[in-house]
Amino acid sequence: MKQLKTLLVDDEYSAIEGLAIRLEAFSQIEIVGYARNVADALALISKTEPDLIFLDIEMPGQSGFELIKQLQPETCPAIIFVTAFHQYAVQAFEVRALDYLLKPVKKERLAEAIARVAVNLDIGSSKQHMLEVADIIQTGDATGAVDTAPAYRIEQEKLVIQDGHHPAQLIPYREIVWIDAAGDYMCVHTSTETFVMRARMKSLINDVLPDGFLRIHKSTIVNLQYVVKLEPLMNSEYNLVLTNQKSLKVSRTYSRQLKLSLSGDKTG
Repeated sequence: MKQLKTLLVDDEYSAIEGLAIRLEAFSQIEIVGYARNVADALALISKTEPDLIFLDIEMPGQSGFELIKQLQPETCPAIIFVTAFHQYAVQAFEVRALDYLLKPVKKERLAEAIARVAVNLDIGSSKQHMLEVADIIQTGDATGAVDTAPAYRIEQEKLVIQDGHHPAQLIPYREIVWIDAAGDYMCVHTSTETFVMRARMKSLINDVLPDGFLRIHKSTIVNLQYVVKLEPLMNSEYNLVLTNQKSLKVSRTYSRQLKLSLSGDKTG
């Protein structure tokens, strides 16, 4: 791939210096500038027209997201966020960031992120990517006011799994068959793969998963669209059979609500 003109934006000099040293291992990266705030970054973007920005989020004055809002379609480069915080992952991917790295940045994750840039910013797709970013972050009304809330929000359609060590996984809810607990982690099962995420069962079912997911055991959540049948056991318990023939135990605590949900009665 061609060399990528790259800008590093972070308010901490040590973070810029450390990332620059790591990037020396990648011949395709040409660092064209450093900025420690949004104003300086905008000036450098205008001057150097970078292909890629490694962008911090929390900075004094204006954040990394506020920098993106001020970019024009023809100058909008690929964005890789580099931050110490987990909680911005969903928002980052909503503005079409190519990756989301947690500090301190590990060499393996950096290599994965740069490989992702190589795939997404070839000559044919680069300009389209820029336009997609612009469509999301710069939709204004007749008065010129900017609406920063995207019409499409990732967490409404997909489960975001981000552990800081691997590329974020975006799993469409419709593809999730069931979820079960494994210690402090959740195993998210689709028909073909299993993904592991750190989360609490209660938080998933109450705050994250959409309608159609139901808890059937203290350690199990199921997507009702994949349920084939219930097989009664003793003591008001059941075996639940899924379309892939997987059998899951339904405890007494959750059996009544499951039967009501399958019958279409959600009032219980």
